[in-house]
Amino acid sequence: MKVRNANPEDLEALAAIEAVCFPAAEAAGKESIAARLAVFPNHFWVMEEDGKIVAFLNGMVTDENTIADEMYENAALHREDGAWQAVFGLDTLPEYRRQGRAAALMKAAVADARAAGRRGCILTCKEHLIHYYESLGYRNCGVSRSVHGGVVWYDMRLEF
Repeated sequence: MKVRNANPEDLEALAAIEAVCFPAAEAAGKESIAARLAVFPNHFWVMEEDGKIVAFLNGMVTDENTIADEMYENAALHREDGAWQAVFGLDTLPEYRRQGRAAALMKAAVADARAAGRRGCILTCKEHLIHYYESLGYRNCGVSRSVHGGVVWYDMRLEF
């Protein structure tokens, strides 16, 4: 397993993985991923195995301590000097799941956020994933104001 930051050449692979990992209403489209890559490529953590991208994590940096829906589509809201590393998506191809890849990506993002002096990391998740993120040290902050994709999300926060 190799973890690295994304580059523009990864766009097709990232969009394909996103489409597999999230329902259409929740998935970031190719244009959205391209916009994110153009603004904050160093906030994409990509996992490769044998030269193939099998998982990735991405998200902007913000001064907000929760994720708002507009953040998903407006990469210009990214603040490189912001207090919180947001996690928009943690995507792992189905055949590579349950083998520690997602946790390794989360640890890489947390380590980079700590090294940058951020206050912590934020994300939203569905109810069935609360326990997973709690096992990584995140605290459930309740139902999110986000209604992205017409789903009930929960705000999760890891403070340093």
